Amino acid sequence: MPRDGQYAAWFRTPRGEGTGIVYLENGKISGGDCMFAYGGSYEVEDNRFTATLTTRRYADGPTTVFGCDEVEALLTGKFNGNTAVCSGTARQAPDVRFEATLFLQQEPPPAPAPKPPPAHADLARLPKIPSDRRTATQFGNKRFG
Repeated sequence: MPRDGQYAAWFRTPRGEGTGIVYLENGKISGGDCMFAYGGSYEVEDNRFTATLTTRRYADGPTTVFGCDEVEALLTGKFNGNTAVCSGTARQAPDVRFEATLFLQQEPPPAPAPKPPPAHADLARLPKIPSDRRTATQFGNKRFG
């Protein structure tokens, strides 16, 4: 079961909730949201994992869901298919319980091949419309002439 990849993250504490993108690759965590960069590391054993997640502000806005900007959260969790659920606390806010759910982002299917352009019509090969009335009548079209 793959563990590495890009995950959409939903997280919450009693102080609020938020979303972000988390990348897991070879024991390293990276990612962020519109105000914070995430970093850290993780270890996996069977379906369980432990992680240390840090945040660093890079844009103005409200504080993290912990109530302070820069945190180091210690998390434990479990993978279940394409989802991971974890919880823990930050050293800077030990009384604030943190919960997160990660959703593995699937590779989009390949784009369909472009349709070939329509075949070129050779107008010279079309039958000619008769120019005289007698021939037009033979074709069953009374409007000519």
